[in-house]
Amino acid sequence: MTVEIALRAARVHYGPLEVLHGLDLAFPAATVTVLLGRNGSGRTTALRALAGTVPLAAGRVVWRGADVSRLPAHARARRGLCFVPDLRAVYATLTVAENLDLAAPGRTDEALAACPELAPLLAHRAGTLSGGERRLLALTRALVAPAPRVVLVDEPSLGLARPVASRTYGLLAALTRPPVGAAVVLAEQRLPYGLPPGSLAYELSRGSLASAGEITASAGTP
Repeated sequence: MTVEIALRAARVHYGPLEVLHGLDLAFPAATVTVLLGRNGSGRTTALRALAGTVPLAAGRVVWRGADVSRLPAHARARRGLCFVPDLRAVYATLTVAENLDLAAPGRTDEALAACPELAPLLAHRAGTLSGGERRLLALTRALVAPAPRVVLVDEPSLGLARPVASRTYGLLAALTRPPVGAAVVLAEQRLPYGLPPGSLAYELSRGSLASAGEITASAGTP
């Protein structure tokens, strides 16, 4: 498998505290990879390091063989990286329709096809939505992004009902298939159900890699 993006000996500090300890992770193109771990394991920080929203204290972010460690987050986004954080992922003072138009101008119909629950909420300000509704709105950024190469999503099922979460995983997994072929990286506390065979899982513990393996067809909890 071709590695799309990778962390190489990555170290991240929050003040005096080191939260990633020389982490090495590789994320193949056209593949779903899940970062597993409890709160404090480093999975969210690993996503932020890939996205460029936290700086590395040491190590590198390598994208298709090029060192992009010093490339700012907005420049990585222009190159095809889409990051959906777990918090503050929508513009609270804008309406749902305005948020969708910012995420994918002119593609609101595609966004609503992916997340039909948003259709009756178009005129609502995002800050008035429930947690699950805000999560769906944030996820449309990844689902209708133009030609994404790397898609990073922190806890995609946060606040979602089980059937909606299951559909969301399917839509995210579809981004790995042609013609998109993106590297999709999900941060989760538990292994999701229904990911495609051949997906990968890295389990993190206290900022280090605890285990790694390929996900079988029956993995996860429905």
